[in-house]
Amino acid sequence: MRIGIPKEIKTGENRVALTPAGVIELRARGHEVYVTKGAGVASGFGDTQYLSAGAQLLDSVAAVYEAADLIVKVKEPQLQEYALLTNRHCLFTYLHLAASRSLTDALLASGASCIAYETLTDSQGRLPLLAPMSEIAGRMAVQAGAHHLEAAQGGKGVLLGGIPGVAPAKVLILGGGVVGANAAAMAVGLGAQVRVMDKSIARLRHLDDLWRGRVICEYAVQERVNDCARNADLIIGSVLNTGASAPKLVTRELIRQIEPGSVLVDVAIDQGGCFETSRPTTHQQPTYREEDVIHYCVANIPSAVGRTATLGLTNATLTYILRLADGGLASLKADSGFRAGLNIHAGQLTHQGVADSFGLPARDPLTLL
Repeated sequence: MRIGIPKEIKTGENRVALTPAGVIELRARGHEVYVTKGAGVASGFGDTQYLSAGAQLLDSVAAVYEAADLIVKVKEPQLQEYALLTNRHCLFTYLHLAASRSLTDALLASGASCIAYETLTDSQGRLPLLAPMSEIAGRMAVQAGAHHLEAAQGGKGVLLGGIPGVAPAKVLILGGGVVGANAAAMAVGLGAQVRVMDKSIARLRHLDDLWRGRVICEYAVQERVNDCARNADLIIGSVLNTGASAPKLVTRELIRQIEPGSVLVDVAIDQGGCFETSRPTTHQQPTYREEDVIHYCVANIPSAVGRTATLGLTNATLTYILRLADGGLASLKADSGFRAGLNIHAGQLTHQGVADSFGLPARDPLTLL
């Protein structure tokens, strides 16, 4: 198969979809790999490394789309890429369609088969391709929150871990999944007072067993969410509804009651955000102030550590890329977890969560493949 690795053109995106080591694996199976010149530079992988691995370097993103049948990316196609996708393409990337009707419509119109990293599941129902980026995002959410609590950044001037005689900052984490667990680990490590709220008793029990009282694990009823949010210095939103829009757990009215200079980090912004006042930001301009509270809503947080993120992503995706390259879309038929990644095929929505976000029907992918 002909596999294309286009350079990411989303603002501030430093990752690349495949390392040179991944190219070697594909070439060993007889596949052709096309890479845009400079695609890996921001994550520390130069063109000579891709050439040595056996890739063919092309001058433009458009040339890669033209040459390849399987397009492997990191982020969703940008506006200027929409016209490059056709019905002969299979696209494998993070899509987060529930956050963008325009992208969804464009991919439906293209006729391409679109497989989303973030909805693909393993045999235990976990999200193996979302996990490595969620680990990074959770850890970085605490770093970002701690930084923006500093007075020089407009924050209230609170040190996350406090000092002897001065209480540590209060960190509230909404959602105890992979992002939330990694955020909790970082916040505990910095000495903060940490509370995780979730609606899964099993997940709360797991975190409680892990932290043995160092993290307060509490069931997320809205009244308690509101009470804890009012008193928090840093709130991290990490709630995920697979494929669907994130629920708005913190309203504008509640944010008005939070102490000025507090920080909100919305890791769910890719799925529309879980704070009512959230809107996407970039690494170049990561924050804005609304209702006198600092909002950090960067839509590609792991890009800040592009090399670590690229290595982690390739470790997770390579097995699936090899399966697609070897067997095409037929490899989805016998694997329901892999098939759960298929969001769009033949001009039809094939993921119920995405369809529900827009009030549209979804087709069973098995009837289309």
